[in-house]
Amino acid sequence: MSWITEYVRPKLRGLLRREVPDNLWTTCESCNQMLLSKELRKAQNVCPHCGHHMRALVADRLKWTFDNGVFSRIELPQAPVDPLGFRDQKKYTDRLKDARAKSHEDESLAVAHGTIGGHPAVVAVMAFEFMAGTMGAAFGERFVAAARLAILQKSPLVVFTASGGARMQEGVISLMQMPRTTVAVQMLRDAGLPYIVVLTNPTTGGVTASFAMLGDVQIGEPNALIGFAGPRVIEDTVREKLPPGFQRSEYLLDHGMLDMVVARKNIPAALARVIGLLTRAPADVTAPPPPKKAEPARAAE
Repeated sequence: MSWITEYVRPKLRGLLRREVPDNLWTTCESCNQMLLSKELRKAQNVCPHCGHHMRALVADRLKWTFDNGVFSRIELPQAPVDPLGFRDQKKYTDRLKDARAKSHEDESLAVAHGTIGGHPAVVAVMAFEFMAGTMGAAFGERFVAAARLAILQKSPLVVFTASGGARMQEGVISLMQMPRTTVAVQMLRDAGLPYIVVLTNPTTGGVTASFAMLGDVQIGEPNALIGFAGPRVIEDTVREKLPPGFQRSEYLLDHGMLDMVVARKNIPAALARVIGLLTRAPADVTAPPPPKKAEPARAAE
């Protein structure tokens, strides 16, 4: 019996035991439906049951936006790492190291260039996975670099926002990025180049109060939270119940703060159409021609 217990049984258990990856399943935060992660990635992180748009990584966002997923990321300028020597429960420098290790991003903004619907474009994507997409001195440097690249290439600048606002570890320096990014947007206007903003969930704080609401065309993903302060803070301040859907993209569309709300899978086509209209560029020759409308039958004379 000892031979069976000590040798055969462990062998059988080893054969029957299967390693299950931790990231095999994902739970939708809206409908609580269990989703196979592989299928969710194919659906661009949109729940197939309720249509909820989950957060997207920078690498995925760039791949979905550019034609055939082909783009070139640019090397971006560096900024002082810890200008205030800030420390709370951890050193700010340690928080940055942890964020870089977990997100595989250097900062909260990535910039790339390529084509969208055949139109050259510069795209800047905020990385919510990096310290909640917060805005600091390095972010401001990168945003200005994106605007200068767009001017150099005479291309529109498209920005995808996802942020918790200014980065508290940099104090007033982070707040100074609000006027700095606003000046960069004005540089694009002076050059006569389109500036398009795609607001995703969530876009809040100083980001909303600056460059995120200055687009020539404002596009929102469905049900994205967009605002300066959160709904709970506003309710506690005004002591009133907020209307349903307050600060969501559909509510802002109804009240004139957005130009359109577009599902994630349709954003590249919407961007291509908007860029074509704003730059008066010819349509992509590879796109299928629109169907011809049937001519009405003429009455016999």
